[in-house]
Amino acid sequence: MSYGQGGPQSQWDPWKPNSQQPWNSGDDGTPDWAALAEASETRTKRRRLLFIGGGALAAIAVGTAVAMAVASANGSDNASGNPTKLPASASAPNGSATPSFAPTSAPPPLDPKEFISSAKKDKAPISAATLFPGTQLTVGNTVYKKGATADTTSCASAAGGNLPKILTAGGCTRLIRATYSSGGGIAVTVGVALFDGQAQATKVKNQATKNAMVRSLPGKGVKDFCNAAVCLTTANSVGRYAYFTTVGFTDGKNVTNKDTKIFGVGNDLQQFTFDQIYRRGQAQASTAANQ
Repeated sequence: MSYGQGGPQSQWDPWKPNSQQPWNSGDDGTPDWAALAEASETRTKRRRLLFIGGGALAAIAVGTAVAMAVASANGSDNASGNPTKLPASASAPNGSATPSFAPTSAPPPLDPKEFISSAKKDKAPISAATLFPGTQLTVGNTVYKKGATADTTSCASAAGGNLPKILTAGGCTRLIRATYSSGGGIAVTVGVALFDGQAQATKVKNQATKNAMVRSLPGKGVKDFCNAAVCLTTANSVGRYAYFTTVGFTDGKNVTNKDTKIFGVGNDLQQFTFDQIYRRGQAQASTAANQ
């Protein structure tokens, strides 16, 4: 639209409603045939452009649809072979949801102590070789060489002081011993007494607090010790086992409260013996769980 001296002039647009047609406004009322012919040619050109443009748009739309179809086909070819999304208008068929299962719980692990607390469940083989394996024991920086071992069903014969009668009254069925030496003139004998149940072993441990000891076991390079001298003795229990240590100097010297090495040896062998007994329970619990 242009603006001249005579004010705005409306141009006729054949595609615009209510636009003014280019009639000649002469006095004779005769149509301007030249203007009509030009307008007709303009409409023809516009239709041709629109048809060509519409074809191009249609081609673009078809191309887009093909591209979308290819992309959809490629997208559905995933590892599981299932489409990752449903169309907006679609819904999953009945029964296609992820199945649910009733909650389950694994059985609690078996307690190793149950297997070492009763002779009825504690069925694994036991001997001096299984309780005290190998030829030496290393604890931290200390190496203990294993000496003589012994195994007897006459518990009282391997005990001293008040321990023989305590073991007999408690129903001791077996007593296994082993001796270790640290090379510093110190030796220790460990004794493990077996009972039918935990209550018996606990009672014997509580009674063996004074003047009760397992006899030292010399041999294999270890001299007699703790036959007349003062030695350190300990008593403990776990499950149906009561275990004892007798620690002293191989030169016959008395042990005093200042001999910290003696106490260290006693602690090392007590812990080792406890671990060995508890491993029996762990091994039997594992075997029972896998059956």
